[in-house]
Amino acid sequence: MNTIDNIPTGKFKRTSELVRTGAKVGSNYLRYYSKKAFDKNYTRDELDASNASDIYDGLKNLKGSALKVAQMLSMEKSLLPNAYVEKFSLSQFSVPPLSAPLVRKTFKKYHGDYPEQLFDKFTSESVNAASIGQVHKAEKDGKKLAVKIQYPGVADSISSDLAMVKPVAVRMFNLKGKDSEKYFKEVENKLLEETDYVLEVKQSLAISEACSHIPNLKFPKYYPQLSSERIITMDWMNGKHLSEYSKTKFSKEDGQKIGQTLWNFYMYQIHHLKEVHADPHPGNFLINEDAELIAIDFGCIKKIPNRFYTPYFELAVPENINNPDFFLKKLYELEILRDDDTKEEVEYFSALFHEMLSLFTSPFHKEEFDFGDEKFWANVSNLSEKYSQDKTLRKMNGNRGSKHFLYINRTFFGLYNLLHDLKAHINVNDYKKYIP
Repeated sequence: MNTIDNIPTGKFKRTSELVRTGAKVGSNYLRYYSKKAFDKNYTRDELDASNASDIYDGLKNLKGSALKVAQMLSMEKSLLPNAYVEKFSLSQFSVPPLSAPLVRKTFKKYHGDYPEQLFDKFTSESVNAASIGQVHKAEKDGKKLAVKIQYPGVADSISSDLAMVKPVAVRMFNLKGKDSEKYFKEVENKLLEETDYVLEVKQSLAISEACSHIPNLKFPKYYPQLSSERIITMDWMNGKHLSEYSKTKFSKEDGQKIGQTLWNFYMYQIHHLKEVHADPHPGNFLINEDAELIAIDFGCIKKIPNRFYTPYFELAVPENINNPDFFLKKLYELEILRDDDTKEEVEYFSALFHEMLSLFTSPFHKEEFDFGDEKFWANVSNLSEKYSQDKTLRKMNGNRGSKHFLYINRTFFGLYNLLHDLKAHINVNDYKKYIP
């Protein structure tokens, strides 16, 4: 894979890259409609593949928050055409890495020494690269280490990247009024936290200690003295990324074991710690030879305040969600309904969220749930398609829901997708055994 010697960090350069990408996508549409004019049976498959490739190529050159968007979208398997999912999935752990000279320069800037001065051995080529940083192998005092280095300028470009995206998002989701600013601030703050590697080490140590008693769950050891604001050093962990593992012929028993571990890990965080690893994509998990789950990235941790946690999980109880008065009250608490809503808006969004929440909380309605059940995923896809084509929804004020929905929903949707990849049939309440 080719390496890169610099990353566009200024607003003008990053905007120019997006404009070039937009021009390529426009050309793809022209080719598509030209061919469609002569062949009515011509499908969108080639268009989707071309657009996915061009968009990904543009984002991978920008890295940072722009590429993070692709990473997040790669988890939306029921919402995006397969061509986009496959291409965007590369952002999880396989993008063009920094060149060796740029790695040394970055290391010197943020650690005060070159890597060869700190480690007994250090591989100049990265072993994998993702949206915000890349990982190198190293050795020190006989220990094999993984050293994560953040791409230069990532933190500085977050605000300008979001400023570019904001007008599109406002139109796309029909956001009205100043209230929409809370959603953009939530995303910006979380992305900035992900670039603070001192904070990530602190979070990694805290969660790995708090969850170390959960069976079949492993964590690397972290080394604060060999880390800094843009560099993290931890034990090297052997295993396959979950996305690679899910494509192998793993046994049903191993899929069950890993899936139950993943579920217990997330439910323990949510219900006991009241904070959660809110970036559950396959690149953040490894599976070792003993079918144990290894969690390796804690840059995105979402704290869950009680004012959101309580009504959110009260609606995971069938008796509550099917009680009209109780349900309506909780929709106001969760900021889904607003005091200035019209009668029409109250009726419309009450029905919409009852349908959505009934589906997405269904795993909590039973003692066991089969995430390999294709009927569940068909229902998710059908619901997504239904509301994406709903003309009434497009006219409504899109400022709906607490800002906490952004990362909590992302967490659950990502978790459900990982469990689906493992075809896991899980015991819903098993995690309670590990809560003191």
